[in-house]
Amino acid sequence: MLQANEIQQRFTAISQAIGQAAQACSADSDVPSELFNSIQKMGKQSDQALAAFMSFDPERIKKMVADLEQLADRAKQVCSNGGNVTPQMKVAVNQMHDQLSSLKKQIA
Repeated sequence: MLQANEIQQRFTAISQAIGQAAQACSADSDVPSELFNSIQKMGKQSDQALAAFMSFDPERIKKMVADLEQLADRAKQVCSNGGNVTPQMKVAVNQMHDQLSSLKKQIA
């Protein structure tokens, strides 16, 4: 498993990616509601995940990362299904998903 400071650094980058996706959602009034809801849930869960990281509880951290990745999976699926999703939104969602997937693999 990664060291605590490495996990925190990775999670900071993930939080920034979630923030970028949230900004892209806010800037686009036509974003699919399912995508908007997934990003909102991720923002709320990222706060809970930060608390998990601060607890240094490996099982809790793994669960939070897995939960966030599931939401990112759904957001990525919505982006892939077409609809009215801007290129900026697709990039933000893919970046967020890739970072979560990578972290999940490294802490497993």
